[in-house]
Amino acid sequence: MKVVVADRLDGRALERVRGAGHEVVDASGAQGAALIEALAGAHALLIRGGARVTGEVLRGAPTLRVVVRAGVGLDNVDLTAARRGNVSVFNTPAANAVSVAELAFGLMLALERHLVPAAASLKAGDWEKSKFMGHELAGRSLGLIGFGRVGREMALRARAFEMTVWACDPLIGTWPAGFEWVRRATLDALLAEAEVVSLHVPLSADTRHLIGPRELQVMRPDALLLNVARGGVVDETALHEALANGRLRGAALDVFANEPPGESPLLALPNVLAVPHLGASTHEAQRRAGDEAASVLLEALSALAG
Repeated sequence: MKVVVADRLDGRALERVRGAGHEVVDASGAQGAALIEALAGAHALLIRGGARVTGEVLRGAPTLRVVVRAGVGLDNVDLTAARRGNVSVFNTPAANAVSVAELAFGLMLALERHLVPAAASLKAGDWEKSKFMGHELAGRSLGLIGFGRVGREMALRARAFEMTVWACDPLIGTWPAGFEWVRRATLDALLAEAEVVSLHVPLSADTRHLIGPRELQVMRPDALLLNVARGGVVDETALHEALANGRLRGAALDVFANEPPGESPLLALPNVLAVPHLGASTHEAQRRAGDEAASVLLEALSALAG
């Protein structure tokens, strides 16, 4: 069967697909009409976060039956159009969890110890130890909004740092075994309590601007906000206002509503640490994502051939 790859994926994963007898077509970077053209006669599409699988693309690819996203978020796929077109959509939710959690902790530590400005100061020839007085993580409270795979990896690392962990996730009925020490809370209770609030939810109609003016007002003024989930989960205008007016101490952002964010006013604030969507950008995560995506794809194609 013909498989189109619209984003760069781990080469070993693609060799597995070829080794199973399928034709693999590289259409990395293709969007819109170019992607539709590449999908002519294709049965499957492999993507990461760059390709936009819109309703127009899906309608223009009548033979397409499977879309596999090497990664977690599916906000770049029109799921409603996929259902209407009888196209199955899969992701690899476990592949990036460790890398995203490690990045979130790196951002938290960098914010609390002023690592970026301190390094820049030293490179400029200064030696300003007292200027960069920071905070420890030990004894602080971490609030996790979303307690899926990444949230649980965050909790384990926070426990090692001797932090108190709160979590909010209304989609979890039975609390996961082994995490009884994590304090379950409502969203408002978590926002009011946590000294660091970290977001780990997908972007959907229910979570868009989950953190807006009201929620930022509930948060402690000395709190930090971490967003390594999706940019649209936070109302960026409200966040800028809270940070600029001292109603929130700082924020670390790996994601933005529009990527790249252009001249976002958030980037000009001294209490914002921002990086270009690096959550899954580790060699290990990409290998896992590629391997899981290949496994899911091969199973789906086998079922089609069935």
